[in-house]
Amino acid sequence: MTAPTYGQLSLDVAYEHVLQYSQRAVSAPIGAVLGGLTPGGGEYLDLQWTIKEAGRQTISWATTLFLTPADPFVPFDPADPFRVYRAGVDAVRLQAFLNPLSDLDFVVRPTKYSTITGTDETSLTILGRGRSVWRGWEVSAWAGMLHSEAALALGASGGWGATAIRAEVSIQESEDRVAVRGTIGVDRLYSLFSRDLYLVLEYQHDDFGAASSSELVDVILSQPFARGQLQVLGQDEIAGQAAYQIHPLLNLSLLLLFNLNDPSSLVFPAFNYSASNEIAIQGGLFLGVGKGTPDDPLTLPSEYGITPTSVWVSVTAFF
Repeated sequence: MTAPTYGQLSLDVAYEHVLQYSQRAVSAPIGAVLGGLTPGGGEYLDLQWTIKEAGRQTISWATTLFLTPADPFVPFDPADPFRVYRAGVDAVRLQAFLNPLSDLDFVVRPTKYSTITGTDETSLTILGRGRSVWRGWEVSAWAGMLHSEAALALGASGGWGATAIRAEVSIQESEDRVAVRGTIGVDRLYSLFSRDLYLVLEYQHDDFGAASSSELVDVILSQPFARGQLQVLGQDEIAGQAAYQIHPLLNLSLLLLFNLNDPSSLVFPAFNYSASNEIAIQGGLFLGVGKGTPDDPLTLPSEYGITPTSVWVSVTAFF
C-alpha cells in the first residue's frame, strides 16, 4: 500500500492478495458455508481474483470494536485472523470538516449481490452522517436509505474514569418489520507485572439474528446475510478479548465469541511475534464449543459447535 500526497490532495492505494486452502467434510454443506464464507459487500465491480483498473475505498462508521451493527458498510469478521485491512466498497463519498472536532459524511453506494439460492439482487444505499464531541463524548448519528430500506443509527463513546464505554444502535425498516440492532461494550488497559493487559467486553442484540438454533438456517437464507450485514448469526451474542504483552516483541490474546441463544462459543487463543522490523509471525487455535451434531439434516445444531478445531500459523513480510 502507498499514500502519496500532492499539496492538499492525498491518494490511498492498497492491494491485498490471499491464497487459502480449506478441507471440510462434504457431508455437512451448510457447516462448510458457515465455516468458510464471509458475506461479501455486494460490490458492482468484479475485483475478486481479477486485477482490473479500478479500486475501492474503505469506509467505517463503527463506534464499538468487535460487534458493529451500526456500521452500514462491510464490517470485519471478528474471528478472521488474516484480515489486516477493512474490505473496500464501491461508493461515492463526500466529507466536510466543520471544525477539528466535527465532520459530515455523505455516501452513495449501489450494491449487487447473490443470495445463497443463486438469485441476483440489487439495492441502493444513500446515507448521511454527522459526528462531533460533546462534554468529552464522541457522538454520531446517520440516517437515510440502507439497501433501499429506511434506516437510522446513533453512536456514542467516552470514558468513565479509566474505562472506555462504547455503544451504537441502528433501526432499519426491513420487509414487514422494524429491526433493532445494538451493541454496548467496555474496554480498559491495565498494568500487570509492568506489562500491558487490555480487556474488551461487548454485548450485542440483533433482530436480524437467530433466537434459537432452529432459526440459524433461516438467517443464512435471509437478505441481511446475503448483503453482508451480519458478523455473527445469533440474536444475542457476547464478544470478549484479553490481550497481554509478554514481551515488547511478543503478545498473547484470547478471543471469545458466545452465542447466548444456542448456546455455543468460539474460543480463539493466539500469539503475535515480531521477528524483525519487516517480519511478523502469528498463530492460534480455533476451538468450537457447543452442540455439533444436528437432530435434523436440514437444521444446524449451533452456530459455533460445528466449527472444526483448527491450528493456524501466518508469516507476514513487509517490503
